[in-house]
Formats: sequence, C-alpha cells, structure tokens
Amino acid sequence: MKRGEKKRGVVGLTEYGSLAVLVIAVAAVGAAVFGIVWRVAGRLSVAVGVTAAAVPVVTLLVWLVWRLFKRRKVDRPVAKILNVTEHMAQGEFNIDFSLAHEWGEYDVFDLILENLGTTAEELKKAEARRSDFVANVSHELKTPLAVIRNCADVLRQEGLPEERRREYAEVLGAAAGRLSDLVSNVLKLDKLENGSLPPENKPFDLSESLALCVLQFEEVAERKGVSFDCAIEEGVSLVSDESLLSVIWTNLLSNAVKFTEAGGTVGVTLRAEGGGAVVSVRDTGCGMSAETGAHIFDKFYQGDTSHAQEGNGLGLALVKKAIDLLGGEIFVESKPGEGSRFTVRLHGGS
Repeated sequence: MKRGEKKRGVVGLTEYGSLAVLVIAVAAVGAAVFGIVWRVAGRLSVAVGVTAAAVPVVTLLVWLVWRLFKRRKVDRPVAKILNVTEHMAQGEFNIDFSLAHEWGEYDVFDLILENLGTTAEELKKAEARRSDFVANVSHELKTPLAVIRNCADVLRQEGLPEERRREYAEVLGAAAGRLSDLVSNVLKLDKLENGSLPPENKPFDLSESLALCVLQFEEVAERKGVSFDCAIEEGVSLVSDESLLSVIWTNLLSNAVKFTEAGGTVGVTLRAEGGGAVVSVRDTGCGMSAETGAHIFDKFYQGDTSHAQEGNGLGLALVKKAIDLLGGEIFVESKPGEGSRFTVRLHGGS
C-alpha cells in the first residue's frame, strides 16, 4: 500500500463500529433494566411512573457515551488542526504535526494534519527561495551601482585627460548595461515563472532565426579572437514561440563566447528531427565538473567565479524555464578543460 492510500474505509468502520457496539451495549443494558423495572412496575401498578423514570436514564447514558467519544475523537484533533492553521496563517511553520495514529491506521484528521505538514514544508522552501532571491538580486545590484558611482565621481574631476575620460565612460556604459541586463532577466524570469508570458506558437523559419542570433555575437567573438563553426541546416521550420527561442539561443551563445578563450571555437548546429528540431551549441572553453553541471540551471549560480563580472547567473535559469514552457528538452555534456555542449531538442510542426 502506498503512503497516500490511507486505510480510510477500514479505519472508519472500525472506529464507528466500536461506537455502535458501545451504544448497542448501553441500550441493551438500559432495555434490560427497563424490562425489570416494567415488570416490577406492573406488579406494583405504577408502570407509567417507572417508564417516565427509565427513559431519561437511558438517554443520559447514551449522551454521556457520545460526549466522551466526541471529545476524544473529534474535539481534540479539530482543536489541534485549528491551532496549526492559526500558526501557519501568521507565517510560522515550525509546528508540531504529530499524528494520533500510526501510518496505515490514519483517520481523516490525521490525513488533514499530514497534508498541512506537507504544505508547511513547501511554504518554508518557498520562503527560503524568496529570501535567497532577494539577497542575490541585492548583491548583483551593488556591484554595477558601485562602479557607476565611482566612475561618475571620477568624471566630475576637472582636468581629467580625454583618454581617461573615454575609458571611464566605457566602464560606466558597461556597468549600466550589466544593470539593465540584470533587471531585464529578473523581469523575464518572473514572468515565465508566474505564467504571465505564455508561449505564442506560430510557424517560422528556425534556420533563419538561429542564424540571426549567431550574427549578433560575431563582432564580440571577433574582438575576443573566437571563431564560429556553424552547420545550420536550411529550410527548417517550426511551430513554436520564436521570441522565447531567441532568449534560449542568446544566452547559450553568450555563455559559449564568454567561456571560450582566444583562439577557441564556438560551434552551432541545427538539424530537423522527427517533426521537430535539434540545436547544439558547443564551445572549446574551460568546461565544468559534474558538481557544477548539476547546478547550472539554478538562479544566480555561477560555477566559474572568474567570469562573474560578465553575467548575473540568470541566463541558464531563463533557458531552462523557457524550454520547459515550450515542451522541449536540454542536455549538457561537459568536462573540465574540454569545453561544453548544450543540446536542445524541440518538438513542433515542421
């Protein structure tokens, strides 16, 4: 029997069966007493008076038994559930969720408490994730804001050489760009997680869309000394959300260029497959360990801190969320020192 399949029917029959036996026994004793009293009353010709006295006695006995049962089986667990919900309503989740019965003998109140305990655990995790998210966003905001403030202070100095002024202006622009990217990614991720950015699936030319995304990074790659090796099959069309897919390609290509040193190569392939498509982005960069690979889709996670100034740890979280919404899959192959390969499998009309 699975944990979720509580023996509700058996337990219910057992408990209420016990109550029925108890009530019947009390009624039987009352009836016997009443019979004896009735016979005596008949002999004494006071049957009416004795009957009036016996009925309240039996009623009182039954009422007492019911009160004892209700207090033990209903009032106490209901009071505990009420106490638990009051604490949860105040944001307190470290509560006593101990159950009255062992597993397999749960009653309906045990099931309610168990469900409340599960809910409390999920709420605790959600609160922890919220706190971590706020802390990470605050940390990510501090760095570019500090750079902007310092550059602004320097640029206000009189007599600053023009060359130095241009250098600080470029740093200022880069910090502002990083800040803008962070805000944009946070908003996009929030919309994706809240379902306020549902996919708009339409037929489009995936080959052309992917090629345009690659072109956006050619200048950056050229300045860094990184070359592209593309094998994009022509005429691959897909029914999907082109804008969401662009978010995926942009982040994968950005990471590939970022982690590839001068003289390295970024490879991009596209092929149609079974009514869908498979896109692969690989690099000859530093690669990553299995431990790092297990967390790369977590928000704000950055396995290689040497490139921390070039990103905010939200790119791959966006990629994973977008792929999940589109009903696709993503696979990662990587080894330290041997680069990484991200393979995205998409489903849709071709």
